[in-house]
Amino acid sequence: MSLFKDRTLMITGGTGSFGNAVLNRFLRTDIGEIRIFSRDEKKQDDMRHEFQAKMPEVAEKIKFYIGDVRDIQSVKNAMHGVDYIFHAAALKQVPSCEFFPIEAVKTNVFGTENVLTAAIDEGVKAVICLSTDKAAYPVNAMGTSKAMMEKVIVAKSRATTKTKICCTRYGNVMCSRGSVIPLWIEQIRNGQAITLTEPTMTRFIMSLDEAVDLVLFAFEHGNSGDILVQKAPACTIKTQAEAVCELFGGDKKKIKVIGIRHGEKMYETLLTNEECAHAVDMGKFYRVPCDKRGLNYDKYFKQGDVERNTLTEFNSNNTNLLNVEQVKDKLLKLQYIHDELNRESK
Repeated sequence: MSLFKDRTLMITGGTGSFGNAVLNRFLRTDIGEIRIFSRDEKKQDDMRHEFQAKMPEVAEKIKFYIGDVRDIQSVKNAMHGVDYIFHAAALKQVPSCEFFPIEAVKTNVFGTENVLTAAIDEGVKAVICLSTDKAAYPVNAMGTSKAMMEKVIVAKSRATTKTKICCTRYGNVMCSRGSVIPLWIEQIRNGQAITLTEPTMTRFIMSLDEAVDLVLFAFEHGNSGDILVQKAPACTIKTQAEAVCELFGGDKKKIKVIGIRHGEKMYETLLTNEECAHAVDMGKFYRVPCDKRGLNYDKYFKQGDVERNTLTEFNSNNTNLLNVEQVKDKLLKLQYIHDELNRESK
């Protein structure tokens, strides 16, 4: 018997890569129902037909709800009878958020507020929200909006005892929708040079399955208000591009550097120095507990401060940096890469 036996799980932004990964993981288990909440009816229709074709015996467990996290009433309409929520709806593209920052705020900040308010009102047992490494020391609109989203999550967790609210923060998910690896594969197929922004830029890398694992870890082991982080490896953008070239027959000598895009950083951070002061090492993960103190700071000054952790900032420069062969091994564990390689051989 699983934690989700006969339960109803709702995924906001559920037609995205994360939602598809959750469906592939859980649809054949004893889960009762999975609700896909999103605003794109075409993607919902595509997903409906895909799972009816590949999992016909369990596809009826999927229920589709058209709505937008910006509209709290549409969120509430979809949430009746929901036990758990994975909140993945977001604007995620750094350049587009730079040009339309208010749109990022509407979805990432106010949308999250709506989801959490509705969840508390509807008596949902647990909500796990998905954040990004760009929320730590943010320099762009997307990261700033996600940083504010995290503040909303922590504040909401203080306001309720009946709904557990946790946040997961993770780096680049390989081969997810809109990510760079599918673009590189297409460029190689078309005989074009691979384009990358800055060769020495580093990024955390993880698979979609690892993203789901992190959310499940937060679901099982997180306390309300926690931010949970996976100890992910990283690599330079050049290393990742060379690994893709070696797998798909691209010419590494033709890699074209196009320069850093709007709002991009040279490296990303998963845990800030300030968070490291009280982070808890949980093996493969870090847990950053919510600060439960109230606004009466005077008593804390009188009592003194706790001893600081020796852990320092965890970023994509000081984590385990993978070489080309290690990145290739990681890529070859992805079904997407095998599917694309099979296309090459036909």
